[in-house]
Amino acid sequence: MTDTLRPADTVGAQAPEHGHAKLNRSIGVVGGTLLTLSCVTPASTLFVVVPDLFGTLGTATALTIAIGSLLCVAVAFCYSELGTLIPSAGGEYAMVSTLAGRLAGWLVFVLSLLVVMIVPPVIAMGTADYLAPVIHLDPSVAGAGVMLLATLAGLLDLRANAWITGVFLVLEVIAAAVVALLGFTHAHRGASSLLSMQVAGAHGHADTVTAMLVVSGLAIALFVTQGFSTAVYLSEELENPRRNVARTVLATLAISTVIILVPVVAITLGASDLTELTGGDIGTMVSAWSDSAVGTFVSLCVALAIINAGIVMVIQNSRVLFASARDKAWPSPVNTVFAKLGRFGSPWVATLAVGIPGAALCFVNLDTLYGVTGVSVTGMYLLVAVAALLSRRNHHKHTPAWRMPLWPAMPVLLIAVLTYILTQQETEYLLWTGGITAAATLYWALYLRPRRDTRWLVSIPDA
Repeated sequence: MTDTLRPADTVGAQAPEHGHAKLNRSIGVVGGTLLTLSCVTPASTLFVVVPDLFGTLGTATALTIAIGSLLCVAVAFCYSELGTLIPSAGGEYAMVSTLAGRLAGWLVFVLSLLVVMIVPPVIAMGTADYLAPVIHLDPSVAGAGVMLLATLAGLLDLRANAWITGVFLVLEVIAAAVVALLGFTHAHRGASSLLSMQVAGAHGHADTVTAMLVVSGLAIALFVTQGFSTAVYLSEELENPRRNVARTVLATLAISTVIILVPVVAITLGASDLTELTGGDIGTMVSAWSDSAVGTFVSLCVALAIINAGIVMVIQNSRVLFASARDKAWPSPVNTVFAKLGRFGSPWVATLAVGIPGAALCFVNLDTLYGVTGVSVTGMYLLVAVAALLSRRNHHKHTPAWRMPLWPAMPVLLIAVLTYILTQQETEYLLWTGGITAAATLYWALYLRPRRDTRWLVSIPDA
């Protein structure tokens, strides 16, 4: 247990197997916010994730997302403080390892690895639905193509990717704005319906959405704006990270919440009846409010948003794998390969290692793994909150960093709420995640811990 509670030893951990590899600081707040917003991918979230919430929560969907966004403010405060205190491409695992101990950091890394390997192909497979007005493709083939395209883009310089994703981001914001405008101008019910807590039942009758349904829906609502954590992964490539990480995290959360929540409110008011709202077919609603040309435009913008998200997720995820190799999480040959940087300064082997398996996963049924991802995200946030509670111990108390308000009440409240949300998830997903975590703990016990002087040495680059 001492390894769990003792902060990771970062002395002498600045080098990978054959010398210290550093990422270039090449982007500011604007570029970092564009990349991070693209990872949140508000439009694809609106069109892919939100319809599922409408199906179970009906008119309570906007309220649930609003509550989830408020919880994410506390999460964002934790990420902002820890990301400026420990600016590393390792993201959550670097922060948790340094503050809560090596084993805790290793488990966070495993949870984040589950997320980074599963989510991109799941989202990429949604591209086929939104390309349907132009071309019909098999979802697996379309998803694999998106993953390969994102992998190629991920090999480029990060500044170039900031511009690419920025252009795509503008298009998806336009699509969300069109949906919001059409929904508000075709409103069939008043603002009071947002608190009516109704969903269409099996026989078309209105059922009441209970408080427990809202609580269980919070796991998905937390995932709606989850991508703001990308700013922490980019902290080694942000100029002046002590200031810009917090600005990027908080700006991204605020902007993405507005882009997602406003159209959700508009859709709730604009749906012709409760059955249509519960069905969650936003594309059909848009076509009914306008014409097929506008519906096609919105669908193509969503397809671009998904491609955009794929690019940024591959960029983010390759940085996690790169950082784990630099911190010697694997046998020596693996560390050496994953820590290699290409001519554009990107970790090219780690990028290929994330993107190519992601393309292959598009041909696998990922329903269960997607459920595991929801549990993993909640568990990851929980451990980050624990690290935030420990962030002002010893010398860390005097380290220059952005400091959250209402500490320690904020992380304590977050720990309690996230723990409760975890208890409301399906047993199957909890068992899958628990099994993977147990296997990771075994790897720690048999390989990493006996080699504590040469393995899993979390590096903290100079800010």
